[in-house]
Amino acid sequence: MASSGSKAPTAGAPASKRALPREPASEVPSKRRGAAPQAPLPPAAGRFVEGSIVRISMENFLTYDVCEVSPGPHLNMIIGANGTGKSSIVCAICLGLAGKPAFMGRADKVGFFVKRGCLKGMVEIELFRASGNLVITREIDVTKNQSCWFINKKPTTQKVVEEQVAALNIQVGNLCQFLPQDKVGEFAKLSKIELLEATEKSIGPPEMHMYHCELKNFREKEKQLETTCKEKTEYLEKMIQRNERYKQDVERFYERKRHLDLIEMLEAKRPWVEYENVRQEYEEVKQARDRVKDEVKRLKEGQMPMARRMEEIEAQRHGLEAQIKDKAADIKETSQKCKQKQDLIERRDKQIEELQQALIVKQNEEHDRQRRISNTRKMIEDLQNELKSAENCENLQPQIEAVTNDLRQVQDEKALCEGEIIDRRREKQTLEKERKNVSDHIVRFDNLMNQKEDKLRQRYRDTYDAVLWLRSNRDKFKQRVCEPIMLTINMKDNKNAKYIENHIPSNDLRAFVFESQEDMEVFLKEVRDNKKLRVNAVIAPKSSHAARAPSRPLNELRQYGFFSYLRELFDAPDPVMSYLCCQYHIHEVPVGTERTRERIERVIEETRLKQIYTAEEKYVVKTSVYSNKLISSNTSLKVAQFLTVTVDLEQRRHLEEQLKEITIKLQSVESELTGLCEKSKLLERRDNDLRQKKKELLERKTKKRQLEQKISSKLGSLKLMEQDTCNLEEEERKAATKIKEINIQKAKLVTELTNLVKICTSLHIQKVNLILQNTTMISEKNKLESDYMAVSSQLRVTEQRYGELDENRQRLLQKCKELMKRARQVCNLGAEQTVPHEYQTQVPTIPNGHSSSPPMAFQDLPNTLDEIDALLTEERSRASCFTGLNPTVVEEYMKREEEIEQLTEELQGKRIELDKYRESISQVKERWLNPLKELVEKINEKFSNFFSSMQCAGEVDLHTENEEDYDKYGIRIRVKFRSSTQLHELTPHHQSGGERSVSTMLYLMALQELNRCPFRVVDEINQGMDPINERRVFEMVVNTACKENTSQYFFITPKLLQNLPYSEKMTVLFVYNGPHMLEPSRWNLKAFQRRRRRITFTQPAQ
Repeated sequence: MASSGSKAPTAGAPASKRALPREPASEVPSKRRGAAPQAPLPPAAGRFVEGSIVRISMENFLTYDVCEVSPGPHLNMIIGANGTGKSSIVCAICLGLAGKPAFMGRADKVGFFVKRGCLKGMVEIELFRASGNLVITREIDVTKNQSCWFINKKPTTQKVVEEQVAALNIQVGNLCQFLPQDKVGEFAKLSKIELLEATEKSIGPPEMHMYHCELKNFREKEKQLETTCKEKTEYLEKMIQRNERYKQDVERFYERKRHLDLIEMLEAKRPWVEYENVRQEYEEVKQARDRVKDEVKRLKEGQMPMARRMEEIEAQRHGLEAQIKDKAADIKETSQKCKQKQDLIERRDKQIEELQQALIVKQNEEHDRQRRISNTRKMIEDLQNELKSAENCENLQPQIEAVTNDLRQVQDEKALCEGEIIDRRREKQTLEKERKNVSDHIVRFDNLMNQKEDKLRQRYRDTYDAVLWLRSNRDKFKQRVCEPIMLTINMKDNKNAKYIENHIPSNDLRAFVFESQEDMEVFLKEVRDNKKLRVNAVIAPKSSHAARAPSRPLNELRQYGFFSYLRELFDAPDPVMSYLCCQYHIHEVPVGTERTRERIERVIEETRLKQIYTAEEKYVVKTSVYSNKLISSNTSLKVAQFLTVTVDLEQRRHLEEQLKEITIKLQSVESELTGLCEKSKLLERRDNDLRQKKKELLERKTKKRQLEQKISSKLGSLKLMEQDTCNLEEEERKAATKIKEINIQKAKLVTELTNLVKICTSLHIQKVNLILQNTTMISEKNKLESDYMAVSSQLRVTEQRYGELDENRQRLLQKCKELMKRARQVCNLGAEQTVPHEYQTQVPTIPNGHSSSPPMAFQDLPNTLDEIDALLTEERSRASCFTGLNPTVVEEYMKREEEIEQLTEELQGKRIELDKYRESISQVKERWLNPLKELVEKINEKFSNFFSSMQCAGEVDLHTENEEDYDKYGIRIRVKFRSSTQLHELTPHHQSGGERSVSTMLYLMALQELNRCPFRVVDEINQGMDPINERRVFEMVVNTACKENTSQYFFITPKLLQNLPYSEKMTVLFVYNGPHMLEPSRWNLKAFQRRRRRITFTQPAQ
């Protein structure tokens, strides 16, 4: 039984929760905080297997205040609505048994599992043991994100807890034993090798996995030994063949060596005589060198304090220089900001100057127009005065008017034609500019699109390949097909991309959107089945949801800090937008600011929105079906990865259509322009003819008519000039308004610049202080260096004298050693080897402290140099007869002989070791493979039977490509859900989600009776199943988990079908929540039953 804490929940906060077990005729006592710990007693110990969970206790854990759960020994059904806290019990089991927080898939820190608003939480698990139950307690500190562990109320470490849990064969990290809600999909992603390892650990004997690991190690060492033996055998054969070729040369070499040995003996006589004189000189030099050495030591000891102080100063100086560099960098950054502000101020000044200059130009134009009007009026007055004095002329006016009308008509047509030509040319230039702008815009879109496609290719290569295929095969589809949603979405503001990526799962972001089921099947058959690409596809609703209005206008939510709904943050094609509105209700999910987060409790209570986004968090709000209270949960937003690049594909298609329209218009304009040019040429010729005719008539015209025409022309010009007016006051007012706005911006920039200058000045002062400290350190260091150099100078002189004496000593010592070495080489003696007594004469002392003497053979040699030289000449002549012999060949021969012997021994040892490994592999393989095959056969038998009962087919087999590659062995699961298909291997991509859930559940059930683990946990695996499969799987779970001698089983689900079969051995745990639940101390099942009977008996007859 689980019960909530005694404190009633407050308004707006998540309701406390309680899980109630179904145990007939039993009254489960509650645990009160602060009570003295009692020795745990296992209930019905005979029914529990070793390591089963007897009790789960939680305090301030996730959604629980205080909760205690007492599961049964067989099948435990944990049932409750979504959000009531079923998965919280699963989390408590995992964390209470030293599981990693990241394994649950919820959070990577254990502190996140403590109830919000609490500083500490606790989980306690009581495990059944025949020798006495084991109680493991984990106290979680949110502030430190650390845990304190207790075993039977005694403090301990996490390592000890892990050892105790492992001793009971509990593996919360093994998906075959512990399958939380967020890890259900990962079971199908396990490779064959990983599945075999998990199965071995879960149901195999303890030694099975150990044998498997030993086999892999033995096989690796066997391969290494085989390679080593092969290489050594080949090398040994080559060495033996080479030595046979040089055997005769070695024998001749030793004959020659006997003569050379005598020569060496004769030549060795001279060094023994010279040696004693050199040794005496060496002793004198050594004594003088030792005296100088003591002086050098004394001077060096005097230098050590100064050197240490200089090192300390240097370390402090490096720290100051680092601080100076940091300040310099800060100054540079602030100066750059000042420069930017100055540039902005200069640009504002330039804008004001441009506005003033434009106003002056307009004023000058208006003054010039007034001047021209005045001049024209004066000219008209002069012409009118002159017209009064003119004489009457011949009446040619009708002819002139006729010609003038024709000319005017031609000129009008010509002006109209030229105007149209100018318009067409301008239109052509405009269209060419528009075409260039549209082309450039398309190129920019393509560059941005390439960035999004590069991200898609790097993260989801299969989806990228499918996009390329779709672009090349669009003709195969009847209706519109949209590329992956992440490519078609265009963010209006990149900073809002995180909301969309957190709201839409990555699987849908990379999904293709179809309008037709038939098109989607054609696409998946080609891409998934033929090309083996892992892609996702969805279908847009038949009726568009893209323009559906939200249930609440945004203006009502602005008071809470909301600024938009998710739908308004981006643009997308209609099928994509319709699918997202239908599937994820983006038109109903508002986005707020930090202000929203600060008043989140009020927002949740008053708006009753189901999902809310603030600046950095997402809130999900649910309503309890029992108490109608609100339950909320929040998660931090992840950083956007894909939608930060904005590409509007709809706009790009619009630009392409616009480019085609512009090209067509441009061709039409060019055609019209050609026709107008031809027409203009004809009108030009007609105009010239009429002008010539009019000129002839005008020549006959009197001066009066000429004056009238001039007056008429001037009057027309005057009328045009008077019409072309300009409102200088309006222009001056507009310019003043713009200048005022720019001055306001300029004042703001000047304020910001002043603040930056103050910051820069402060940084300069700090930098100067640091430089002064550094200068002080440098001064002290220079003084120490000066003193140090004085001592060093004296030390160098002494060391130089010491070096000269030591060099002379070394020279004499080397000469002594060379003479001694030469003598010992002649005698074939080592540096530490003494000469046998029968070969010794006078024994001189050598400088290194060892004694050495020439052998007795020296007495048999000549005692004079002449006799030695004569005998040397004779022996040299004899030795010279042996030519063409190379001592290196002999040395190599002897080395090879030794190496051959050594290699023979090593090869024999490696072969013996290889035979031992092969024998070990054979023994371990027999102990591992035969039981494993039997185990897999049992799993296959149960797995196949389960599938046969569902009119489907399935099998489990042990799969490997090479029998000797033990690290490649794996368990392969193959299933068939339709009679028309073949058996296919279970993968994350081939089967549907429901089929993977059924296969996973049946495999776990096949392990149930073979399992040696004490309990198994499966969380909400039935959610993807259809009702038929869910009923079949439930029956199998009940039949399998309720058998005798089976391990404990936890099955978590939010709902069950009606009329399911149940067993007396089942334990049903109902999880409720709400403020009206009883306190733990008041829960009494028998009392409730008695009260119910009394109410039933006392009811009046109806």
